[in-house]
Amino acid sequence: MPKTEPSLHFDSVQQEAYLALWRTYDRLRSLEDELFERFDLTPQQYNVLRLLRSCHPTLVPTSSLVERLVSRAPDVTRMVDRLERRSLIVRSRTSEDRRAVLLGITAAGLALLSEMAQPLRLCHKHQLGHLSSSELKMLVQLLRKARGPHEPPDSPWK
Repeated sequence: MPKTEPSLHFDSVQQEAYLALWRTYDRLRSLEDELFERFDLTPQQYNVLRLLRSCHPTLVPTSSLVERLVSRAPDVTRMVDRLERRSLIVRSRTSEDRRAVLLGITAAGLALLSEMAQPLRLCHKHQLGHLSSSELKMLVQLLRKARGPHEPPDSPWK
């Protein structure tokens, strides 16, 4: 019996685009996951470290950090606990509001990001290096346009 190709049927062009985006995310994410596993980090933990590095040496309220994450993290407290246990971040409270938690990156966190920089660049090149600069810019513009109506008005991702 001859082998037949599976049929890809979509209910709408919007569904096709969404599923293509989801499939692309899955393929690209698997490459990144391999990299992060080598450094015993999750993508969300890396994102926290990257954001804290951009503010270093200033300590950042957890709430403002959460707003800037690429993807929502279900349990930020547990993630912060893990990073703190590894001495990659510091956590402190303000005297004005004991409920407010401030976060900062440590020298060990900065060193880890530095160690990861070249392997991460190579990963991104492997993921998207086959696209031209103009194609990548167009892709970024289309993705921004697609998520725009779903971003909060004050989102840094708009």
